[in-house]
Amino acid sequence: MKIVGSICQNNVIISEEKQHKQEKQRVKTMVTIKDVAKASGVSPSTVSRVIADNPRITEDTKKKVRKAMKKLGYHPNVSARNLVAKSTKAIGVIMPSPANTALQNPFFPEVLRGISSVIHDERYSMSLSTGETEEEIYQEVQRMVYGSYVDGVILLYSRINDRVTNFLLENDFPFVIVGKPYDHETEITHVDNDNFKAGKEITNYLIGKGHERIAFIGGSSELFVTMDREAGYNTALQEAGLINLDAYKIHTEFLKSGGREAVEYLLSLETRPTGLVVSDDLISLGILSRLEESGFRVPQDFSLVSFNNVYLSEITRPALTTVDVKIYELGAQSAKALIEKTQNKDEPAKRIMIPHKMVYRDSVSEV
Repeated sequence: MKIVGSICQNNVIISEEKQHKQEKQRVKTMVTIKDVAKASGVSPSTVSRVIADNPRITEDTKKKVRKAMKKLGYHPNVSARNLVAKSTKAIGVIMPSPANTALQNPFFPEVLRGISSVIHDERYSMSLSTGETEEEIYQEVQRMVYGSYVDGVILLYSRINDRVTNFLLENDFPFVIVGKPYDHETEITHVDNDNFKAGKEITNYLIGKGHERIAFIGGSSELFVTMDREAGYNTALQEAGLINLDAYKIHTEFLKSGGREAVEYLLSLETRPTGLVVSDDLISLGILSRLEESGFRVPQDFSLVSFNNVYLSEITRPALTTVDVKIYELGAQSAKALIEKTQNKDEPAKRIMIPHKMVYRDSVSEV
């Protein structure tokens, strides 16, 4: 045992000496701005301006300097530059809780893809908050703000009396909501669809196919996206003179399991609906699978319309008639709006509306 210990100790010493030599060699060969300036035939100050993408520097000069940087293996010290500029060049993205269920929904990877496309072009980074509870998310946002870890925040949800929203407002911290704010609508930049209009249109499509008993299956009743789509559904029924039953309104999780649970309830009703307005494609997939297990067919026994137009809605059978809310664009526009706010504290609040589009497929038939 003593011999083994001695060998291990010697190995550690050898390893440390090797690391020390490598570090000395790395420092000795470290490329500086002066090296890049010499290689590209410009001044060090010009190299600094190229790194900062100064618009006064010509494109030819930028190409020449960047070519030299690549050849020499030079990497700018981004942290140091950001410290001088009092900017982290990072944004926080806050998921709804619990994050483990939210990330199962294809909506969120797609909206994150839209955000990433913009921050990549602007050379920002992204910090994703994935708390399991509302309290955990609140604490994480406090850490981001008080620790100056990010320049601004995107909230991927909007709910009643949200602590995070109130905290960001009280601290005058730049943020953008994907959705409609509960309060202070004119003070908060938000990116949204006209979910009321979309809910009314998609319900009217079922009505136009002869359906009179139509159910609404949505997410949490505290989320504005659910409220607005359900309000559109209610208005369509009212204007058509159809019965609007509370028994036909179900609120569940934005998950496939939520759709399966909704079906269990619907099949227990004495008078079942013939049409279903479902507030999310993932819920719809759960409905389709559970109906099939129970011996029912879509659209022959139940017609179904949905929201979001995620990739799965096109490849499932039957393919879903759904509302394309342009998820990628929601993410991209929210990132653009936030970066504008981080770069200009006086940027006024905006309401950015992304047009929706009906996508008609195979999940609806006439009565």
